[in-house]
Amino acid sequence: MTTRVAVMGSGNWGTAFAMILADAGSDVTMWARRQEVADAVNAGCNDAYLPELRLSPSVRATVDPAEALARADLVVLAVPSQTLRDNLTRWGGAIPHQAPVVSLLKGVELGTTMRMSQVIAEAADVDDDRIVVVSGPNLAHEIALRQPAAGVVACRDMGTAERVAGACATPWFRPYTDTDVIGAEVGGAAKNVVALASGMAEGMGFGDNTKATIITRGLAETTRLGLALGAHPQTFMGLAGVGDLIATCMSPLSRNHSFGVRLGRGLSVAQATAELRTTTEGVKSCESILTLAQQHDVDMPICEQVVAVIRDGHPVGEIGPRLMSRDLKAEKH
Repeated sequence: MTTRVAVMGSGNWGTAFAMILADAGSDVTMWARRQEVADAVNAGCNDAYLPELRLSPSVRATVDPAEALARADLVVLAVPSQTLRDNLTRWGGAIPHQAPVVSLLKGVELGTTMRMSQVIAEAADVDDDRIVVVSGPNLAHEIALRQPAAGVVACRDMGTAERVAGACATPWFRPYTDTDVIGAEVGGAAKNVVALASGMAEGMGFGDNTKATIITRGLAETTRLGLALGAHPQTFMGLAGVGDLIATCMSPLSRNHSFGVRLGRGLSVAQATAELRTTTEGVKSCESILTLAQQHDVDMPICEQVVAVIRDGHPVGEIGPRLMSRDLKAEKH
């Protein structure tokens, strides 16, 4: 029997993941906010986000969330992280009661410091055993070209994780299952902030030594936060940790990296936002991630400096001297 999937959101990753699901044999209905995007998807191409991707006829779109969710066997959430609660307040009650709910979101909610799975559980009254997180080195434009890639499908209930993995396994996309939802979410959210810092370094003209240092120390502080929240340490050595971190920090296809590059070249946050014209999750979530770390007494100096630039308007050139002048200590601390 064909799996019916609702993909709630029609941006880059939502569209690419819809293609994965269709290639794996599912019938997919996407929800789009704008009629012109829905019309484009129904014509076979989401020109606004992934113009290089030709969509299967088994992918269609609607602007009616209830229509998208009706009779769905699986629900995929692909809206910007800071809009999740508002979206679920409006249409979360229409999510079928037995359907697993898959989060593609990578952020921490401002104000509450909740991870996205916690927001889903609270705002849509979904049991933890039905909440699934998909994460990993999955740049949407490369996925759209069907280049080989892998990801992690994490759920507290392994049976649900395996069900979702089966629905998104293709010859070129390989899902691995896990039960560490916390680790997958922390890795996915924090890597965006590290990518901003890596991009700033590149924009200022620094080379690979500097970027490798930022990535490695960024992984250390991401791991510290994850462990404080109850994650498994090995998660950060896998696809949802270092894998996602490398792709996001190094690729020009990464919006967070590209945003950081623009800041490093001297643009303001407002100017970089105007140039990219897409949601950059690290910009939206860096402050809430830092607050979450402070609540758990976790030292995240790279995140702290990114917040100083993004929120407080400090010059990008101050980041390096501040980080390099910190007290010396053993690497594993």
